[in-house]
Amino acid sequence: MKQYHIETYGCEMNKAESAAMEATLREHGWKRVSEQDADLVILNTCTVRTTAENRAWNRISQLSARKKERAFALAVVGCMAEQHKGAIQKKAPGVDYVLGTFQKQSFGLMLDLVAKGEKIDVLEETPTYVFGASYHEPGAFRSFVPIMHGCNNFCSYCIVPYVRGREISRNPSNILKEIDQLEDLGVREITLLGQNVNSYRWEEQGHVLDFPGLLKLIARHLHDRQSSDAHGRIGWIRFLTSHPKDLSDSLIDTIAEDPIFCRHIHLPVQSGSNSVLARMNRKYTREYYLSLVDRLKAAMPDLTLSTDILVGFPGETDDDAEQTLDLMRQVRFAYSFMYHFNARGGTPAASMPDKVPDKTKKQRLARVIALQKEITSALMRERLGQTDEVLIEGVSRRSKKEVLARTARDEMVVLPAAQSRIGQFARVKLVSISGNTFRGEEV
Repeated sequence: MKQYHIETYGCEMNKAESAAMEATLREHGWKRVSEQDADLVILNTCTVRTTAENRAWNRISQLSARKKERAFALAVVGCMAEQHKGAIQKKAPGVDYVLGTFQKQSFGLMLDLVAKGEKIDVLEETPTYVFGASYHEPGAFRSFVPIMHGCNNFCSYCIVPYVRGREISRNPSNILKEIDQLEDLGVREITLLGQNVNSYRWEEQGHVLDFPGLLKLIARHLHDRQSSDAHGRIGWIRFLTSHPKDLSDSLIDTIAEDPIFCRHIHLPVQSGSNSVLARMNRKYTREYYLSLVDRLKAAMPDLTLSTDILVGFPGETDDDAEQTLDLMRQVRFAYSFMYHFNARGGTPAASMPDKVPDKTKKQRLARVIALQKEITSALMRERLGQTDEVLIEGVSRRSKKEVLARTARDEMVVLPAAQSRIGQFARVKLVSISGNTFRGEEV
């Protein structure tokens, strides 16, 4: 039996696509092992951030050097493979295959070639992205379900539209089919994935299904299915990621009407300054974002929000940075992914004037991080004494007698419970705080 090892860098979509590749590997009779024993090593790469790309380059260099010690095939796939197809094998001749975003349909062919000890230089590409049949990891009770792919927004700093291509939506029948399979496998929570899920749009026989319509379709389908068999149900639905400009009132109403949708939304703001947002080509203003947050919280008072914040964008002034801090204080994000600007080659922002010095970028980022810590701590203290439902995810790192769970609001909770409870829902009281995690007691 041939053996493989896979490493995944980057976003949730990459994780889902790695799961789909592993399903194909199993179908072709491959077994997962450690890197040292693998006949094939696969790196599923990211190029959105400089840090992720640098990590991948370092790993490619390490693995290329190890090919001098033993024979194995090395494949680089994903966004970095799409962005740097020609450069990868020139810079690292030890790489045997480079599969970009639109060569995924050739993955099975590559496996067969590796198994036979053969190789071809060029693998077929398709003009549009091809969705996999399943993205489930065996034994997992939480699963990603990609519903759309690509991005048409072209934010000036972002490489995604260039490596993922234009937006394409997945057939809703295939989405429902995969969800049924996941529920039969014992999955309790699904996360609908897309670079911009709010742009989902499926046209068939003159009928248009948008994202709110898809959510209603999935919820109705699950409720109808579960009415005859409540055992092993999918109880929660999450989705990632939402672009603020496309989050409609219809979507807000759809989420608010059904508790199957988790009370948490990741809503990247990037900056609190209108001038910076305009240069980023985000297509909304600070005022629009704040009004959207007001509408969300009015419809769902228990909703939590998280976000992405990018500081040090070209032309950002001290006042712009202050406006971002002020917006954070108004919205009170549960948590944020915070980073400073690093130019991505091929994007408009890479050639913009008025670059912010590295020292200033780091200082502004430190202030954003410090403020977010204050806000997160305050929000957690306000939650103490409240009771909520959690999904138990795994064993606590600190004690085998405790488990780690998550609320619908995307809060982490540690509580005493047997490992047999993993994958089950429970009601807990939030009694104390340790770092960014609650300690809970089952009620």
